Amino acid sequence: MDIYLENIVDHGQNPRNFGEPLNPADIDYEDDNPFCGDRLHLTAQLDENGRVKAVRWEGDGCTISQASASMLGEEMIGKTLDELRAFDRQELLDMLGIQLSPTRLKCALLSLKVLKAGAYGLDQWTGEDEE
Repeated sequence: MDIYLENIVDHGQNPRNFGEPLNPADIDYEDDNPFCGDRLHLTAQLDENGRVKAVRWEGDGCTISQASASMLGEEMIGKTLDELRAFDRQELLDMLGIQLSPTRLKCALLSLKVLKAGAYGLDQWTGEDEE
């Protein structure tokens, strides 16, 4: 089995930072992919230096969606809001490391969409990262 595929399966079956939302949270956003039913709620806390010290996410969906959220959650630790806002879709796709169909691309990018909206403090993400 390909090393990237093994990593996706591992994160899908053993998600990191999965659990009840953090309260209080400096980042708190939830969204879904209505086409496939994936849902993700992401919360994060910042330390006194403005860096992510804790991340929690919960939701349900396919293995790609769950693995993406798990990998992104790990990547968030230690980052500033500006660094999170600058994180782009190619970085996330590189972490996944496999070719995705257009349908699976939306699954993979749900976590980034939720992160961006939360990092910007938006009520709704209107960016192109999900396309």
